[in-house]
Formats: sequence, C-alpha cells, structure tokens
Amino acid sequence: MPGDGATCHDPDMETTARLRAWTRRALGGRRVGTRHFSRNLGLASAVLLMAQCAPQQCAPAPGPSAHFGTLPPGSALPSSADCAARVRPAAENRPGNAAANGTRGYSYAPSYDWAAAELRRVDGAFTGTTDQILQWVACKWGIDEDIVRAQIAKESYWNQGNLGDWWSYPADQCPPGHPLGADGRPGQCPQSIGMGQVRFSTGDGAFPGVERSSAMNVDVTYAIWRACYEGHEGWLNHVERGRQYGAGDVWGCVGRWFSGRWYTQAANEYIAAVQDYLNRRIWTDGGFINWRP
Repeated sequence: MPGDGATCHDPDMETTARLRAWTRRALGGRRVGTRHFSRNLGLASAVLLMAQCAPQQCAPAPGPSAHFGTLPPGSALPSSADCAARVRPAAENRPGNAAANGTRGYSYAPSYDWAAAELRRVDGAFTGTTDQILQWVACKWGIDEDIVRAQIAKESYWNQGNLGDWWSYPADQCPPGHPLGADGRPGQCPQSIGMGQVRFSTGDGAFPGVERSSAMNVDVTYAIWRACYEGHEGWLNHVERGRQYGAGDVWGCVGRWFSGRWYTQAANEYIAAVQDYLNRRIWTDGGFINWRP
C-alpha cells in the first residue's frame, strides 16, 4: 500500500458507481447488484488500486535530503522540480539577495557546443533563501553542496549583486545595463556578475537572466562545471595546462571555472582557496553570516 506522499488514489474515496464498474469488469462484465457488490467490494477496491497504482506512480514523492553529494560522470541527474522538493529549510543571511532570490530564470539557446547538453537544462526554476538556492543547484548538477557553498563564497561571498572582472572592454562587450563607467569606474565595465560570477563573454545568452535571478546564475555556473566533469571539454588539452584533462575530476573543474585552464598555477591557487573555505566551513562563521555588501 502506498504511504504518505505517494501519488496513488485511495479507493475508499472513489464513488460507489466507479467501484461497481470496476467490479463488473473484474467479474467478466456481469451486472452487479447491491448484495453482489457488497460481497465483492474488497475485490473491486483491489482491482482499482492495482490499476491506478503502477509501480512508478506509487513511489513516495521526494522529500528533503540530508546532504547533496557528488554524482559520478554519466549519472542520471534529477530535475529542477525534483530538487526543489528535496531542499531543506535554511535561514536567509543575505537579505540583499531577496529580489533575485525570488525571481525565476528561463531556458535559453547556448552559444557554444561543448556544454550545450548541460546548458539546455538551465532554467533557474527555483526560489528560496540563498542557502536553499545553493542546495538546489548542488542537487540538480550532482555536486557536493558544501563545495558549492565554499566556491560561491570565494566567488562573491554569496552576494548576487557582486560585479567582477572590471576592464576597459569595448562598449559592445559590456553586459546589459552596465555600460562603460555606469558602475562607478570611469571607462570600465564588469564582465562577471552574480553569485557564481557568470561571464558575459561566455554566457551572453543567459543575460540578463543571470543577474536578475540567483537560481539562474548558479544554474549556469554548475551546468558548465558538469560539462567539464562529464569530460566534454576536450579543448582543455589543446591549451596551456598543468596535466592532461579528463572526466571525473571535481577539483580540476572547480579550478577551470576561474582560470579557463586545467591545473595551471592560477587554477591551483583558486582550488586551494576554495578548499580552504571548505575546510573552515566559512559559511558557518559569524563574520560571514553577518557580512553585508
């Protein structure tokens, strides 16, 4: 019998007429009188339950998960909706993220092929507190939630309003709403935006969604991490690198997000910084929790 949260209907809640119909079918189509129906009510209920509760329908609905861990390459990844149902309650320690945390993202056509399969799954389809959004994205992309917490702390200190990678870019290479000089730095504009610091130059189809929606910002961040982790970035073996690129390297793909290269010095330094935050569990520190931009 299905338990709490199952998707099956309870036959006790069906109408008498419907049970009669099921009983008639079970008895070869004969008419079912009141006495005959009463004697066969158990049979009718059993037939109705079996018909409506196929195994895939009777599985318990997903509930909160204790901890989201890393899934190996090739794993079937859960959907945005499944992960939304599995997120645990978490207090908000970045009230400045409220508007972006309450805004959903959208699907978009990726502008490059190597991560197309992953980027087509991006939808930013979640709202919640900042920590809940990080849980959700860890679930969706199969990466340990504490690595996500540590990396996003390194990228932005969990601040969706964070702007980075300032430079005197050509005007047409500035993100929407951030023309040269508009953000207080004369002649410059930011190239990277949000909690995960998504770069406009490589994620232009996701703009302005990755600025307006926290969930979409980190959705793009870890879609690219997953493409790397699955082994889809063979181009990393044709550029400067510290070792040969291959699938299944959690930390190599964390470092690649920052440097665009595989185990170079810049990537190694970034990996060490994220691991330091992870070992210290910096998101539990009072100074981190109470920090405001």
